[in-house]
Amino acid sequence: MNVLERIVAGTREDVRRRRAEVPLAQLESALAGRGDDRPFSEALTLPGVSVIAEHKRRSPSAGEIREGATVGDVVLAYERGGAAAISILTEGKHFGGSLDDLREARAASALPILRKDFIVDPYQLYESAAAGADAVLLIVAALAPSMLAALHSDARGLDLDVLVEVHDEEELQLALQVLDADVIGINNRDLGDFSVDVERTFELLADIPAGKTVVSESGFHSREQLDALERVGVDGVLIGESLMRAVDPEAALRALTGGDDADALTW
Repeated sequence: MNVLERIVAGTREDVRRRRAEVPLAQLESALAGRGDDRPFSEALTLPGVSVIAEHKRRSPSAGEIREGATVGDVVLAYERGGAAAISILTEGKHFGGSLDDLREARAASALPILRKDFIVDPYQLYESAAAGADAVLLIVAALAPSMLAALHSDARGLDLDVLVEVHDEEELQLALQVLDADVIGINNRDLGDFSVDVERTFELLADIPAGKTVVSESGFHSREQLDALERVGVDGVLIGESLMRAVDPEAALRALTGGDDADALTW
């Protein structure tokens, strides 16, 4: 099994456990008190390249990333630094995240929030909405086409925006033909071995029809890279590890979005 397959298998076990602890009916009841909608997709259509700034505690490839800062501290720094949206990585075993991280981010920041996880079951969509997410990630490589379509439909039914993530031409065609996805994420990280190739975005972009919102994910750490994405028409970029490792995440984000502190990404 590669890394993605191991994570997905573990996620299915975790979902079964959580469903036993918190029945679906309880989550459905919690939706009645859901807060105001924060349109995630609209935040990616602003002029320039919109930055989705990610809170990520650790990763299978990098280990622990940042210790000693609360989720609230980090997302407020992102908001002050000019992020258009926040991504909260909630997977626990491999990335150290949780739904509590998402709830803390929701309470701390007014920005739209993406729940970044390995969504494989409709139960997770209800969890996401009840915890305050405005959008979810669906990874084409992790799902059969029929389940991908069902989860996408269910998410939209819960008023969750969806970032549909692809890694290659075949997955892109599934996202377009099965879903007619509005927001497409191109992940430059191979989830099989976690290697990164930022050229993947440029290679796949030409096959995405006009009118789609495109987000490039993984491998970005400089303003020059974002300028290159803007020139080819990419709408948004998801950045996590470089911001989480920065001495001053707010200043680092300002450097990426064209503000001051150009050296702030040094750690």
